[in-house]
Amino acid sequence: MKSLLLDWTGGFLLPVLAFVVFGNFDTKVQQNKPQPTAIVQDFQGQAIYMSKSSLELGSWGARMSEAQKKQVKERLKNRLEKTYVLNFNREASVFDEEEKLDAISGATDSWGNNFSRGEQYKNVKDNALVQRQEFYGKLFLVKDDLPEIQWIMGSESKQIGQYTCYKATATVPEDELSWYDFSWGKLRNQQQANDSTEAAPQVQMVEVEAWYTPQIPVAHGPGEYWGLPGLILEVNAGNTTMLCSKIVMNPKGDLKIEPPTKGKVTTKTEYQETIMQKMKEMRDNRGRRRS
Repeated sequence: MKSLLLDWTGGFLLPVLAFVVFGNFDTKVQQNKPQPTAIVQDFQGQAIYMSKSSLELGSWGARMSEAQKKQVKERLKNRLEKTYVLNFNREASVFDEEEKLDAISGATDSWGNNFSRGEQYKNVKDNALVQRQEFYGKLFLVKDDLPEIQWIMGSESKQIGQYTCYKATATVPEDELSWYDFSWGKLRNQQQANDSTEAAPQVQMVEVEAWYTPQIPVAHGPGEYWGLPGLILEVNAGNTTMLCSKIVMNPKGDLKIEPPTKGKVTTKTEYQETIMQKMKEMRDNRGRRRS
């Protein structure tokens, strides 16, 4: 088993505003140290990613004191900072979150889990997505195509740990990246679109910046990201950054790289409709109780 740790002891600053600051990250590689390249015919690997998101409070935050903002961030830390594991081979990958307890209550985030990404299987050869989602105790098995990402390849490069990485960018519809999530704003926009005779609202787009390494020649990456000529080690999209902190190539024992099987089979669009309808019912029922 070969473990390749990415060092977090230097200084690494992401661009301000759109991205989150990751402190103490060193992208330098020791001099004269050979850089590993996975070129064997059959191999497996495991990559650990740290995800951080900034908290956007909007007009609500303008009415809060700094102490109140800090308290809210602490309460939502489990939703803003997460750790994921990506197991992969040449054709397929499984991406899932490492569950952790809330630092304040000591419990898991049951409400947030209703709108979090579930266990995700991607097969780049078959262009297939299979994702397990749990919504209020009911299991769904979402089967769909992988999202189409039109990458623009750049020539800029940098070191992430022991790997030489190259930059690629894309513009992706927001709903393609967060189809499993819910917000009251989405529900309001949907209802306004249904009630209006005007043209459909403009699709919200997200600028994505990815860094991939050809030294690990697989088309996988964290979350919805895939399709580059090398493993994606870093992604910046909107207010979220996912950064690989550890890679283990050909670990002892076989990694489980299989699609989930339990749950009601549905598509991404159908799953979104199910969530929207359920949340609308909950809102309407709450309103009737108050009246």
